[in-house]
Amino acid sequence: MDIDIVGGGLAGLTAAVAGAERGANVTLYESHETLGGRARSSAPPHIANEGPHVLYAGRPMRWLEERGLLPPVRRMPTAALAGARARYGGRIAVPPMGMLWAAARRGLRAPVDEDFGSWATGKFGAETAQALGKAGGVALMDHDPGRLSAAFVWDRFQRATAPGPPPVFYVLGGWTNLVEHMARRARAMGVRIETGARVSELPAGPPGTPVVVATSLASARSLLGDESLAWESGHTFLLDLGLRSTGREPSVVFDLDEGGFVERYTGIDPTLAPRGEELVQAQMPVRPGERRAEVVERLEGFLDTALPGWRDRVTWRRDQEAWGRSGALDLPGTTWRDRPAVDRGRGVYLAGDSVAAPGLLGEVSITSAVAAANAAVSHASVLTA
Repeated sequence: MDIDIVGGGLAGLTAAVAGAERGANVTLYESHETLGGRARSSAPPHIANEGPHVLYAGRPMRWLEERGLLPPVRRMPTAALAGARARYGGRIAVPPMGMLWAAARRGLRAPVDEDFGSWATGKFGAETAQALGKAGGVALMDHDPGRLSAAFVWDRFQRATAPGPPPVFYVLGGWTNLVEHMARRARAMGVRIETGARVSELPAGPPGTPVVVATSLASARSLLGDESLAWESGHTFLLDLGLRSTGREPSVVFDLDEGGFVERYTGIDPTLAPRGEELVQAQMPVRPGERRAEVVERLEGFLDTALPGWRDRVTWRRDQEAWGRSGALDLPGTTWRDRPAVDRGRGVYLAGDSVAAPGLLGEVSITSAVAAANAAVSHASVLTA
């Protein structure tokens, strides 16, 4: 039985392995000359992911680990999180005490149909509610988390602040290592991978061959001619920096004023920058109608507060704007179940980080890809029976 996959990012490679694992003859088509999608990293000597990529402890990571698909990873040390800082009220300051009290409310459940700002204000007060929403910048990448579903934002906050060691893992050497590791395993399992293969219509395989479309929703919408393939996502500006080290940089700085985020990745993996340098990745959500120069000014202002003197230490810089590339955001009244379904009918299946599957960011890609591959194999089995 045959399965075609369009897209060679995290979702596409996951679907390829899952399909081959069940005995399918899998062909994967990737339009770029290299695999990875948004899981690509920049070339050395400064190795930066396309945004703040991490793996979270949970079922999707276990799925990768159980199949030997993970290259070396490192958990965020508790000491690194203890050394985190926050911008609050325009300066590096202690977050409002209400945030600590909110983090302790493990049994509290938030409603799906109310916006987070209104719900959290009623529970914790307006000041704490705003800080809670902005603290989720690294996972939400949205200018106004208070407008999103209360359940959506609260679930992510609770997961990030769960008791015990930080549930965050970093792929050593950058996410390109993860992509290459998965690609090698896929090829070893017999998956045929074609790069530089731009697909403008569904692959013309044997009649009835199921297809997994593992692309962005925008690309899937164009490929399938289905205007319903749309969902709310973030719009953010990303800044990667190589900085001469001072030995005094904080590991993480949360922006409780505007939802930005700064992280020193070389604090976890020194190989990401040349000796004597730090790799820093920062992001700032873009406001509606905001010009690029304006958001750059806001992000650089945040860096002035978080990393004083950074401008005089820059050895490398990369600017990017990400629109609709930071995963699904659920508005009030919606959950992951309301997003575009995996099964599109007639042997076509969807996978990616904005599809109807549970999880946080990349976890949605993995979970939806496994579901899509399993459904495609079942579809092919019926046709060949």
